[in-house]
Amino acid sequence: MHIRRLLAAGVISGAVLIGVATPAFAHAELIASNPAKGASLAAAPQKISLTFNEPVTLGAKPIEVIGPGNATWTVGKPTIAGAVITVPVQASGPAGAYTIAYQVISDDGDDVSGSVPFTMTAAAEPTQTTTESPTSEAAPTPTPSGADSVEEASSTDDDSGVPVWVWIVAAVVLVGVGVGVALRAGRSRRT
Repeated sequence: MHIRRLLAAGVISGAVLIGVATPAFAHAELIASNPAKGASLAAAPQKISLTFNEPVTLGAKPIEVIGPGNATWTVGKPTIAGAVITVPVQASGPAGAYTIAYQVISDDGDDVSGSVPFTMTAAAEPTQTTTESPTSEAAPTPTPSGADSVEEASSTDDDSGVPVWVWIVAAVVLVGVGVGVALRAGRSRRT
């Protein structure tokens, strides 16, 4: 009976440890973008928006747009409204595959980066107008729908912190050791 209590306590302790550790290591994830992942555009957008699952702050190189032959778009000053980053852009480059590369900092302070691929079906010519630089108060909060639908983007964790899976494995090993000690203690009492 004593062994069953120890086993139950070990299993409950391990479950609690895993349940508490996992949310603490969650990072910001991109949930929508404009242009959307995989979109084909005939005309270049005048602004780009990225929507995350939690508020973020800007990283060292928050947003870059790179196309064929390393063609880069001129990116204006990004603004943040909660979990949405909006940045004006001035496009230039040939038709082809483009990538929005982003780097943000999640609430827990970890760098999160990723990319959103899209295609320009026509060459993007620079316009003669100046790129507007909206203030953070004027930044619109887009509603995900249609082209702004929820998109899964590739995102990588660039920090040197311990990955979540290491904590889970450690918790399982700890519970296993506890169960082994409990079983040995029960056997030694019987003999």
